[in-house]
Amino acid sequence: MRLLIDTHALLWFCEGSTLLTEAARAAMEDETNERFVSQAVPWEIAIKLALGKLQIQMDYQAIFPGVLEANGFRVLPPSFEHYRRLISLPRHHGDPFDRLMICQAQTDGLTTISRDPQFSAYEISLLWRG
Repeated sequence: MRLLIDTHALLWFCEGSTLLTEAARAAMEDETNERFVSQAVPWEIAIKLALGKLQIQMDYQAIFPGVLEANGFRVLPPSFEHYRRLISLPRHHGDPFDRLMICQAQTDGLTTISRDPQFSAYEISLLWRG
């Protein structure tokens, strides 16, 4: 399976949080899966940390690149095709980071690990089961 890991799922994985479902954790730990983290994720976390809108238990540098490298998670940079898809993406969701991740999932055929209910308004495969 080819997975795209949403911001909250990555943070809960790093923190060992019970908010991350067993199905999501198992998929993220399964090394036979291709596991991607959008390049938007470290950007989103850095912005929210700088604004005081987010607190995390781990040091930012321990996650980026530490946790990603230790777990074989690959960074997925945005492409021009991802940006082109943004132009016609329905406005069900206003968050620019999430919108980019949705376009990445659609373009690259990725199953997204997210509990964000707004993701279900888009034609993407989701994995969360609680």
